[in-house]
Amino acid sequence: MTLRIAITGGIGSGKSVVSKLLEILDIPVYIADDESKRLTHHDSAIREGLISLLGEEVYDHDGRLNRELLASYLFASSEHVQQINQLIHPRVRAHFQDWVIGQTCKPFVGLESAILYEAGFEREVDFVVMVYAPLEVRVERAILRDQVSREQVLKRIQSQMRDEEKLEKADYIIYNDGERALIPQVLDLIAFLSKKYDYLCSAKK
Repeated sequence: MTLRIAITGGIGSGKSVVSKLLEILDIPVYIADDESKRLTHHDSAIREGLISLLGEEVYDHDGRLNRELLASYLFASSEHVQQINQLIHPRVRAHFQDWVIGQTCKPFVGLESAILYEAGFEREVDFVVMVYAPLEVRVERAILRDQVSREQVLKRIQSQMRDEEKLEKADYIIYNDGERALIPQVLDLIAFLSKKYDYLCSAKK
């Protein structure tokens, strides 16, 4: 069996760094945000749905997504956000399921998602790892990384589930506060998961 691990955390928490460390340790990680963007461009069901909602102009003559038009539609109302999510999330979920099937030789695979709980993706995994950093640390990282204002970062943070809720739901926490080293924590996670994997495999025999 393949143990499916979710890596989640707020903006600027460092979940992508943890994902890269897992990949270095030969654990493949499905990056939901990247795949969502790719599918929005290439998945026929998503394309048809977006055209139905926004019109033909949502894609240009070369088939590229009109991001400005999509963004204006999303910002218009929460109902629009829900419509787009209902269109994209099921396709990402199905794509992840297919991807996992192709990884059956691996004992562990990862799913990185900032909106794990909001999208219902936690139902697709066996174990959730929360990467946590204090709010101010996250804000400073996001400002430097994305070259945006503090107000823009805070608005994005407020649109996602609060860290306190994620911490309560998660099975394991990695602290990326700039004081505790990440690599030893990731190695501890792998050791913990290896014991869990051995236990589950023994139970299935």
